[in-house]
Amino acid sequence: MTDLGVPEAVRDTGGAITSTASDNHAHVEFEGVSKSYDGRTLVVEGLDLGVRRGEFVTLLGPSGSGKTTILMMLAGFQTPTSGIIRIDGRSVQDLPPRRRGIGMVFQNYALFPHMTVGQNLAFPLEVRGMALEQREERVERALALVRLEGLADRRPGQLSGGQQQRVAIARALVFEPSLVLMDEPLGALDRSLREEMQYEIRRIHRQLGVTVVYVTHDQQEAMVMSDRIAVLKEGVIEQMAPPETLYEEPERAFVARFIGENNRLHGRVVTVNGGLCDVETGRERIRALQITDCEPGDQVTLSIRPERVAVNPEPGVYGNQVGGTVRDLAFLGDHLRVRLDACERQDFVAKIPNIVGHGGILVGDTVRIGWTVTDCRVLDYERKDD
Repeated sequence: MTDLGVPEAVRDTGGAITSTASDNHAHVEFEGVSKSYDGRTLVVEGLDLGVRRGEFVTLLGPSGSGKTTILMMLAGFQTPTSGIIRIDGRSVQDLPPRRRGIGMVFQNYALFPHMTVGQNLAFPLEVRGMALEQREERVERALALVRLEGLADRRPGQLSGGQQQRVAIARALVFEPSLVLMDEPLGALDRSLREEMQYEIRRIHRQLGVTVVYVTHDQQEAMVMSDRIAVLKEGVIEQMAPPETLYEEPERAFVARFIGENNRLHGRVVTVNGGLCDVETGRERIRALQITDCEPGDQVTLSIRPERVAVNPEPGVYGNQVGGTVRDLAFLGDHLRVRLDACERQDFVAKIPNIVGHGGILVGDTVRIGWTVTDCRVLDYERKDD
């Protein structure tokens, strides 16, 4: 066992989480899970989801996408309309929340204001009938884990927001659960403290190797902390993958739009050949990777990341080159953000790294922009953000 009782199969090995062969099986499973509150509208629809032991999985999506409902069903505070939820291979349909052995962290901390920090941490241990000496030992270790040694006698109102959130995390871990759920836990913090806590939660996860299911609508937060991210839209997972894969290889237009900044062009397929498509967007013809199933005549969305767009490249360097007019320039320290009229859009963006200066481009200039075929992806047609 580790210091806080986490099974040896999942432990810290210099920052990497390792597991035995048996731990490759899902720790948490959703099989065909749907949820409706009114009997008509599905908030979650046909959810199939597996979370491996020791994995940090984030449910990411806009408000109303079903992410918190999924978490509440896993915790036992909501009951699925249909489908099965399993923890360690066992259905938990009939288990109340207190018997699921899950640690919970909420956005509002949910600390008892009349209790000291130590008493807040000891409370879940008292409920479980743990002896006083063992409770004191566990509380001490949990406070050390979140770097709050010496604050056991303070009350929550005497702590900063970040310290209160650390106490909430320690309380979720003090009884040594193998599964921890976090629902927008950093939403009440300012940005700098929020960023600090992202890395702190990641450190604790790597140190203990517990399984974490995390809910947020903040894409940066999800990218920083997660092993995998499930991007949700209207109760359905659009794509689930590691952060880099979601960014570099989005499979749906919604994912490309929701993860990072993205140029989205709408057009009609002209040809499909060998995994590549030629797509007409106004007067331009763009060649791109075929990701979605399509055939000539279909409407599609093209996705190009701004940092992959070159301004005034040498002729012939890029497979796609089109003309544009510079509408706006913004210096953002590490890069110059160039907004252009191009490809029938007035908000086409290129990002130029701040490595060689940018005095050669002015608002109103006519320029050429280019990008490779492999940096442009043909996705499903979606115009909701226009």
